[in-house]
Amino acid sequence: MSQDEQNEQKMAVPFLSAGGLRRDVWEIFKILLISFVIVVPIRYFLVQPFIVRGASMEPNFEDQEYLIIDEISYYFRNPERGETIVFRYPRDPRQYFIKRIIGLPGERVEIADGKIKIYNVERRDGFLIEEPYLVPEGVMTGLAINVQLGKDEFFVLGDNRVASSDSRIWGPLKKDFITGRAIFRAWPLTRFGIVPDYTESSGL
Repeated sequence: MSQDEQNEQKMAVPFLSAGGLRRDVWEIFKILLISFVIVVPIRYFLVQPFIVRGASMEPNFEDQEYLIIDEISYYFRNPERGETIVFRYPRDPRQYFIKRIIGLPGERVEIADGKIKIYNVERRDGFLIEEPYLVPEGVMTGLAINVQLGKDEFFVLGDNRVASSDSRIWGPLKKDFITGRAIFRAWPLTRFGIVPDYTESSGL
């Protein structure tokens, strides 16, 4: 091999290495870009994590449990009775609460003798709601309430009725404060899985 050929080969080695490095950097950049395009919309517009604080939803949701919240569904449909929702606390929007939907817009909610009765257009005489998620079954709901909900208002309660600050205390919840519904429990692993569906349409 001539001296010129040897020099040309030596010059080619770093050039090829630089080209390979550029390809590697480009591949990493593409992966990061794709991840950003996929993850960011999911994180900020579709779902978000939520950590349960306190005992107001026990035993169905316990303190420090890690939940995944669906933020997109309510853009296409209205919240349903029985769904567990996360929302900004009306008296301090910096705080987030988790409760269950009991009364829907336009309904009248009456709590008397520890039971909840709903009045609406379909059931003008009212009906007692069934709450299979309460433990123990048949637990009484304290405080006498009779409230008429507006067109965008919901009545929400904690499952642990004796340890919950909810619509009995601070009134109806406007839809604008709702962040989304709890759909998945990610932690602890012993309770890992989909959040049970207790809506009227589920048949439970």
